[in-house]
Amino acid sequence: MEEGIKIAGLDEVGKGCLFGPVFAAAVMLNNSSENQLLDAGLKDSKLLTKAKRAQLFPEILKLADNWGIGQASAKEIDSQGIRKATEKAMLRAIHKLTIHPSLLLIDGSLPLRLWKGNQENLIRGESKSPAIAAASVIAKESRDQVIKRLAKQFPGYGLETNVGYGTSNHRKALIKSGPTQLHRKSFLSKIIFEDS
Repeated sequence: MEEGIKIAGLDEVGKGCLFGPVFAAAVMLNNSSENQLLDAGLKDSKLLTKAKRAQLFPEILKLADNWGIGQASAKEIDSQGIRKATEKAMLRAIHKLTIHPSLLLIDGSLPLRLWKGNQENLIRGESKSPAIAAASVIAKESRDQVIKRLAKQFPGYGLETNVGYGTSNHRKALIKSGPTQLHRKSFLSKIIFEDS
């Protein structure tokens, strides 16, 4: 991080899922940790293999100056809508930082309406900012780990592989067995009626 400017990269994962919480991560890197992570292969998490994301995850946690993870539950998503719930997850991630950022770099085009500090939105931010790329890996790995643990409690939905996304098998399981208490009811009516 440049002296005086404390930048946090911010990204979310799981907005489009049918099951479970939406996650967000905030990551602060310095020039040295940025270079080390880029040398280790850090880039847009969607372009990384599962194995590479899993390899980078502990490296990011170790090398980052600061990081925080936040989430918003399926219940919050259903009651408040996905945008507000995603913003809450992002704020929770920011509030877990022990260093207050002077600037947020946020992946995507939507501003964080609940944040009163400086922020900049970057479309395809994961490919433009190492801090956002690191945040995307942290958010993705953290959410996937939680969903894979929950898959044991809710068998039959393929959560161990689809991690809550609306795959064909997941939708078929919803039609056959109905939703669990961790499914996003506000996301399901169209899917269940369209596919049945």
